[in-house]
Amino acid sequence: MTDLLFMEKDLVSSLKDYIRAEEDRLQRLKRWADKLDVLSTAGSQDPEGFLGHPVNAFKLIKRLNTEWTELESLVLTDLSDAFVSNLTIQRQHFPNDDDQTGAAKALMRLQDTYKLDTETISSGQLPGPSRLTVEDCYDLGKVAYSEVDYYHTELWMAQALKQLDQGEESSTVDAAAILDYLSYSVYQQGELERALDFTKRLLELDPSHQRANGNLKYFEYQLSKQNKQVGQDDEEERQRTRRESRGRRDDYLPERKQYEKLCRGEGIRMTPRRQSRLFCRYYDNARHPRFVIGPLKQEDEWDSPHIVRYHDIVSDRDMEKVKELAKPRLRRATVHDPQTGKLITAHYRVSKSAWLGAYEHPVVDKINRRIEDITGLDVSTAEELQVANYGVGGQYEPHFDFGRLTVSSFLLQMSDVQAGGATVFTDIGAAVKPKKGSAVFWFNLYPSGEGDYRTRHAACPVLLGNKWVSNKWIHERGQEFRRRCGLHWTD
Repeated sequence: MTDLLFMEKDLVSSLKDYIRAEEDRLQRLKRWADKLDVLSTAGSQDPEGFLGHPVNAFKLIKRLNTEWTELESLVLTDLSDAFVSNLTIQRQHFPNDDDQTGAAKALMRLQDTYKLDTETISSGQLPGPSRLTVEDCYDLGKVAYSEVDYYHTELWMAQALKQLDQGEESSTVDAAAILDYLSYSVYQQGELERALDFTKRLLELDPSHQRANGNLKYFEYQLSKQNKQVGQDDEEERQRTRRESRGRRDDYLPERKQYEKLCRGEGIRMTPRRQSRLFCRYYDNARHPRFVIGPLKQEDEWDSPHIVRYHDIVSDRDMEKVKELAKPRLRRATVHDPQTGKLITAHYRVSKSAWLGAYEHPVVDKINRRIEDITGLDVSTAEELQVANYGVGGQYEPHFDFGRLTVSSFLLQMSDVQAGGATVFTDIGAAVKPKKGSAVFWFNLYPSGEGDYRTRHAACPVLLGNKWVSNKWIHERGQEFRRRCGLHWTD
């Protein structure tokens, strides 16, 4: 996205160069036209007298033989070549329709997760501020419509119509087009009366609208049929039930409400007694040689399971180097398909990631060794360092890390985030906010090797900002003498 921003800046600069060249050419043409207008006006008043002067005769012949040809060349010169060439080269890096759809769906994801109404997003009330035009709202509604998401179609088409009604002008979108989408989207949600009202308003604007005329008769027929089947009291109850049940479609995620509450900071709160047991301390990992003189700053984030944060463990310079190494290799994050065993992209994990081996740069090796010193675990059998970037709307819905016998997770935070982007644990109610230079650590397995289901966690969508993290998943193999089994499965 950063590259795209600078590419667009370069294209704008190229476009301005073209405009300046065109303006210069038009000025030259205007000067020519003004000069020739004076000459032709003077000559046409007394043609014979004017041409009787040998200088005037020579200059007329010269102009028509030479100068008008030069003028023709000036008019026909295509000054856009440089701009078009630059545009053609850069076009191969442009986003496509799928990218635009993904960005629109990200906005709707943020809208749902953080309970933002369309007015808040569109009017620039989010810190920024950036506004959405009628065309923007209309396009968001069209994306939702193409995804058979009539709930968001209605919300964004209604916002587009509201901005038109408030006097905002649009050269490409009119109220009739918006009402066409609105009537159908509310009909699909069971709101026959509202669908009929929107259709009537559409026909007031365009009486010849073929689809609206057909829908009008159909909606009236369905409404009369419905009213005959039930009494007025039953109909009021039915409408009330429909209003209450309207909303975005349910999906597979059973703990979605809990997940989104935690993302908004509305989750479970610790009792004061439990809170009093959480401490900040200087930590030397049993007097590890690296930390005897310079112990780590350790903070308890949660008591059971024990989640801790280590502050200031990686320098800004090292974090920037990791980002620099990862950036050229960032690709859409994948998950394992349990049916095929292959890696696939999924809507519930929206981020870009890259893997860095310890051999690739001393900084990566340095971070790996620091992780081993802090945790006391053997990282030689761990996965490579995964660097992930979550842009606006980026998320990873609730999941476990112990699917491949990952004994623990070490999550290095490499950026601060203006809003959103917390790591939340849906079973226990913990929410850990990003803090640059810190790392969050927890065990996914009990010492017995059994999975700790309380560690189910998620990465909340990034509302504002840019989230960079590095993950180190440390495997069970290799820890036999560093984290011994207990006598019981929960030990």
